Amino acid sequence: MTELPILDDDDVNRLLCIVAHPDDMEYGASAAVAKWTDQGKAVSYLLLTRGEAGIREMNPAEVVPLREGEQRQACTIVGVEDLEILDFTDGLLEPNIELRHAIAKKIREFEPDAVMVTNWELKMPWGLNHVDHRAAGIATIDAIRDADNPWVFTDLKDHGLEAWKADRLLVNGADATHAVVLDEEHVDRAVRSLEAHAVYLEALPDHPAPSEMIPGITSEAGARAGVKYALPVQVFDM
Repeated sequence: MTELPILDDDDVNRLLCIVAHPDDMEYGASAAVAKWTDQGKAVSYLLLTRGEAGIREMNPAEVVPLREGEQRQACTIVGVEDLEILDFTDGLLEPNIELRHAIAKKIREFEPDAVMVTNWELKMPWGLNHVDHRAAGIATIDAIRDADNPWVFTDLKDHGLEAWKADRLLVNGADATHAVVLDEEHVDRAVRSLEAHAVYLEALPDHPAPSEMIPGITSEAGARAGVKYALPVQVFDM
């Protein structure tokens, strides 16, 4: 008996991926995105900041266009055309009403069946989680409920955005409850999508090589699920 059951995502046709920074989706999750876009599912990325504080040696004004360009290249590799980057401040993200409103707006616009985020817990296997990741996750949980409540953010309804319920929340980098089965091609494209963040990775000399990191994550989860490669995800029914 395998440890991780396979995620049945046949009824999921539209997925909204919400993360704090450029590159956050590329730590394993983009492998699943490559699979989903190959299957004809619609996938949208919502980045909450422009990642301007992510490279210590560079002025934020110079960093923004570089990181946006790298993210667009990463999206192209895994088949994502719908990329929206908001202008909340990198490093100072808070799960407040303004952020919840922005996320709820995107949910009502895109009408996803499932939403994907990164782990919002403070303690991670590798250390302590970034404040923006924590804020992004908590705000997204609340915004999923906000988007489904017609009496919350009524200004959105005034602009033609009716309440929308996203049925599932998928969490990357958390204690997995399910596995998304992947082909080797999906893993290869995920590696290339992380490699697309070349300027960012160059500023992190101790960063593991994407060609080792992504296959490691997906092969370990694959072993737990009884397949060669898989993305481990935590799934919540909303």
